[in-house]
Amino acid sequence: MRFLSWLVTTALAVAAATLLVDGIYFEGPVHGQEEIEHKLVPLLLVALLLGVVTSFVKPILTILSIPFIVITLGLFLLVINAAMLKLTSWLADKLDIGFHVERFWPAVAGAIVITVVTWIVDGVIGEA
Repeated sequence: MRFLSWLVTTALAVAAATLLVDGIYFEGPVHGQEEIEHKLVPLLLVALLLGVVTSFVKPILTILSIPFIVITLGLFLLVINAAMLKLTSWLADKLDIGFHVERFWPAVAGAIVITVVTWIVDGVIGEA
């Protein structure tokens, strides 16, 4: 149950980022029922992929960048989160999922949106 809760929370956060940030998008229809049907599975796959990348790559990058994190008072963690989103986009492109993050600044904005939405959703449904 915890995994399903985490997957839905991450999928909602990624969906919010695609709606709010120019430069983060899924390929395909952009309106109506057709959009939902076409993008639901890719959204869940991207959420799963982001979780895998965050679980395995982010801890290594965080440890290697401790001096930068200390010097920037933690703001470098935002750069790491943006890098995880860009890496997820790159992997999604290689797997032909159709998820794209175009540049660095949309990745930073997307990382912020994903973090905030995850906090809000976790607060509403409660962490399982």
